[in-house]
Amino acid sequence: MNAKIKNIIFYFILLQPFLDFYWFYNGKLADILPFTLPTIFRILACGVIFLMFYSQKSNWQKLGKNKWLIVYLCLLIAYCLAHLIHVKTFTSVNPNDYNYSTTSEIFYLIRMFLPLFVLYLTKELSFTKESFKGLIQLLSLIFSATIVLSNLFVISLRSYGDGFISANIFSWFSGKIGYSHLASKGFFNFSNMISAVLFMLLPLIIYYLLSEFDWKILLTTTIQALAMVEIGTKVALAGLIGGIIICLIVYLLHVFLFKDAKLNKKAILALVAIEVGGLAITPFTPAIQRYRYENYLAQLSDHNLKAENAQLEKGLAKASTKKEKDEFLKGFIRKNYKAYALNPKFVFKSYSYQYDPEFWLGIMKEPGDLRLQNRHLEIAMLNQVRATNNNRLDKVLGISYTRESNIFNLERDFLSQVYSLGWLGMLLFVGPYLAILLYAIINWLARKENRNFLTSSLLVAISFMLAAAFFSGNVMDFLTSSFILAFVSGYLLSLFKKNKFTA
Repeated sequence: MNAKIKNIIFYFILLQPFLDFYWFYNGKLADILPFTLPTIFRILACGVIFLMFYSQKSNWQKLGKNKWLIVYLCLLIAYCLAHLIHVKTFTSVNPNDYNYSTTSEIFYLIRMFLPLFVLYLTKELSFTKESFKGLIQLLSLIFSATIVLSNLFVISLRSYGDGFISANIFSWFSGKIGYSHLASKGFFNFSNMISAVLFMLLPLIIYYLLSEFDWKILLTTTIQALAMVEIGTKVALAGLIGGIIICLIVYLLHVFLFKDAKLNKKAILALVAIEVGGLAITPFTPAIQRYRYENYLAQLSDHNLKAENAQLEKGLAKASTKKEKDEFLKGFIRKNYKAYALNPKFVFKSYSYQYDPEFWLGIMKEPGDLRLQNRHLEIAMLNQVRATNNNRLDKVLGISYTRESNIFNLERDFLSQVYSLGWLGMLLFVGPYLAILLYAIINWLARKENRNFLTSSLLVAISFMLAAAFFSGNVMDFLTSSFILAFVSGYLLSLFKKNKFTA
């Protein structure tokens, strides 16, 4: 039975890239049912795996003996009940309460639990090294080849904005087309999330390149490197350039210090060639174009706003009542938001100026560089929403993912979950990944058997994913990335379990 379950999990993880295709979340396919088709499929698949795994008496007995796991599950259930009760009552300036739905919130909590369940099963079932290698290489190829080929034939979706790209990589060097028309995410939904997954897969692909060098793994590594350049995000580009250097350092430590890896000069030369190629193309990449454009906008945002500010002060001085002041501000913001370099998505949709013009007045008085920082505005909007509700328990139990996502997905995981789930929810749902990383580092340091090139590469991979989650966001709340992270984390724990060592 366990062999069947392992096969199901293998193909379930392998399906994750396909379940992240854009059209499942946008357009007609997204509206067929109240919840997206991939989410329903994942829940049903995990339900089948659960029934198969716990149809064996020995697994129930093992669960019963694991007191820490039982305590954790009890805390999780208690938290979920408290969270749902707490977020049901909420005070907001938005008349539709940011489209809060108890049913949607329950689905979200289930979604957050599913990867943890897969993590546990992966640890218990102990996949072979060959199975793990095959899955990692296939995932890399599916993600990367989709991006590279769709870019080549100019059928890729844009990483920034809607629609398809306007030209492929060969047009980058002309400098005539803007970054938003060049950055390619293949057919996937979120470029940030795909960037984080590729960043995590990189150390593992490099591990196989350096350990088992052949033309197949070299081709896989090259395609992934190209995909990380073409996707056009800072995480992917910096992750490629910095990630190769870090992985090379780790490898050389294992060759010369720990002496559990053999020096492969051909593999090193190939990896150095990929690094040099990446550095050579960097100035022409969409990520660098975007960086330059953002600097240009920052300079524009600091232009002289003397005329606008004078008009603002004059209008506020004339207003004798709060109603008059609000009406004036609404008209002023609607007319001048571009002059103050405000993101229209934030002003008109996320936290509408119609309901709280005073908030946007405060933002307009901030320095231009702050007004251009999306994360700063996202945090400011969420703080304002939480302040309006004025409930101390919001910090412990959250304001709900449904409300937060309908405002804007904060592009900083861990902090994002603090807003949606509260500190307690963040620790229970996302904290385990950090705890596993810490536990694995302690295991790695404490015993020689655990200090091998594979476990080091796994540690680096998990660290890369969690770093990407913190710096770019849109990772931990999305099942494609969290399932793959859970599988890699569970596999690392299974290696330590085989060595019969616990910290």
